Amino acid sequence: MADVTLKKTPPEHPEGLAGFVADWSSDQRTFKQVSWGKAMMWILLLSDTFIFGIFLVAYMVARSSTPETWPNASEVFALHIGGADMPLILIAIMTFVLISSSGTMAMAVNSAYRRARGPTALLMLVTALLGAGFVGMQAFEWSKLISEGVRPWGNPWGAEQFGASFFMITGFHGTHVTIGVIFLLLVAHRVWRGDFDLDRRSWLSRGNGDYESVEIMGLYWHFVDLVWVFIFAFFYLW
Repeated sequence: MADVTLKKTPPEHPEGLAGFVADWSSDQRTFKQVSWGKAMMWILLLSDTFIFGIFLVAYMVARSSTPETWPNASEVFALHIGGADMPLILIAIMTFVLISSSGTMAMAVNSAYRRARGPTALLMLVTALLGAGFVGMQAFEWSKLISEGVRPWGNPWGAEQFGASFFMITGFHGTHVTIGVIFLLLVAHRVWRGDFDLDRRSWLSRGNGDYESVEIMGLYWHFVDLVWVFIFAFFYLW
């Protein structure tokens, strides 16, 4: 019996720009077990890690190198409640709210694994509300400091770099939280509407019970929460 060997003929590959586009658009899965969307999220988070890292290192260098007195965080970020100054009370509440949102996000991802549409959408909505609460408290903190004379180029308490560092780091992080809240609401709305269970692809959903977008949102949200822990430690406790 003749030994027959089947050889696969490689597909034709276009030349020039068309070939370049075909290379970048044909591969839907970067790795064997990682989808394209999840791989792109990890790349985004890696790039954000470098950016936040550079911001924090620049802040530490500025604070260590300035000959002027650095403002005392316990005094600057205190709230006057009941006739007494309560240091860092607002920051503590903000941190508690954001860390709590990580818990609800983790439960939302767990519900998505079980394809429980209602609990997934509800927990994502709670996460978004907690995130919006954090942004609201951050806006209050900004307005309070601005009313007290803090600007990117100066402040009443000491080193001029304090204002620039504060607005740059907390503003960049707050922007990330705001974007996360918007996408949480979008994904939660689509989960609630049942788009993820349809037999077709749509924006943010591949259909057929694939809830991977919820998991990707979870990656983003946990990263934002983790970054805040470093900001809290380096900026408010140092």
